[in-house]
Amino acid sequence: MKKRAALLLSILMGLSAAGVCSVQAAEEKGELMMATTTSTADTGLLDYLAPLFLEDTGWELKWDAVGTGEALKMGENGDVDIVLVHAKASEEEFVANGYGVERFPVMYNDFIIVGPEEPIAHTDDVEAAFKQITDDKLPFVSRGDDSGTDKKEKKIWSTLELDPTVNENYVESGQGMGATLTMADEKQAYCLTDRGTYLKMKKDADIALELEIVCEGAKDLLNQYGVIAVNPEKYPEVNNEAANEFIEWICSEDVQKLIGEYGVEEYGQALFTPNAGTEN
Repeated sequence: MKKRAALLLSILMGLSAAGVCSVQAAEEKGELMMATTTSTADTGLLDYLAPLFLEDTGWELKWDAVGTGEALKMGENGDVDIVLVHAKASEEEFVANGYGVERFPVMYNDFIIVGPEEPIAHTDDVEAAFKQITDDKLPFVSRGDDSGTDKKEKKIWSTLELDPTVNENYVESGQGMGATLTMADEKQAYCLTDRGTYLKMKKDADIALELEIVCEGAKDLLNQYGVIAVNPEKYPEVNNEAANEFIEWICSEDVQKLIGEYGVEEYGQALFTPNAGTEN
C-alpha cells in the first residue's frame, strides 16, 4: 500500500512539473523592439541570443539593424523600446537629453583596418596606416552612414588632422558593415571595420572575403557596446517592462558567459568580450 501511495505521489508530482514546464514554455508576453547596429546582426549574435531570451523571459526580441546614429534616432522618436549601440559619447548624449533611461555597458570587441597586405605592412600604428592611405592615395571605403564605425573613423581622421577627401580613391558606401566590406573587397580597398563582422565574413565560404588585417591592437580601437531603455516618461507607449528585463538578462552572469563563448568554436576566438558592470 505504501509503495502504491509513493508511486502515485511520484506520478502526480511528475505530471505537475510537466504541466508547469509546459505553461512556462508556452507563455509568451509579447514583443520587445530593438534598434541596434549592423554588427550585432551581421555577426549572428542576436540570432543566437533571441531564442534564449524568449525561452527565459517569454519576450520575443525583434530588431532593426542600422547604423548607431539611425538607431539612436529611432529611440529619440520613440519607435523602439530599447537600443543596443556602440558610440559612447552619442549614447551618453541620448540619455542626457532625456531619450534614454540609463546606459549599461554590455560587451566590446575592437576595430581593425583591413585591406590588401601591400603596400601597408601589418602594424598597430593607426596614425601611420591612415597617413599612408592619405599620402599614397590608396583606395579606402568608408561606411559614411553615421554608424558607430563611421563615427570612429571620422574621429580618427579628425584627431590626426587628416582630410580623407583629398584622396580621390576615398569613397563612401552609405551602407552597413557587411555591404561595406564586400565593396572594399571588390575594390581591393582598405576599410575600418569591427573585428566580429570581419571574422564572420572571412570564414563564410559564400563570401570568400580576401581582405587581410593590416592594423590592429591600438588602444584607441576599442569598440564598446552599450544598451539603453527608451525613456517611458517621454514615450509612455514603449515596452519598458520588456526593456528592463532584457537589460537584466543580457547583463546577467549566465548570458555574459554565453556572449564570451560566442564564436570561439567556429572562429577560434570570441567575437565579443562581455563586460557588464565594468567598462574599459
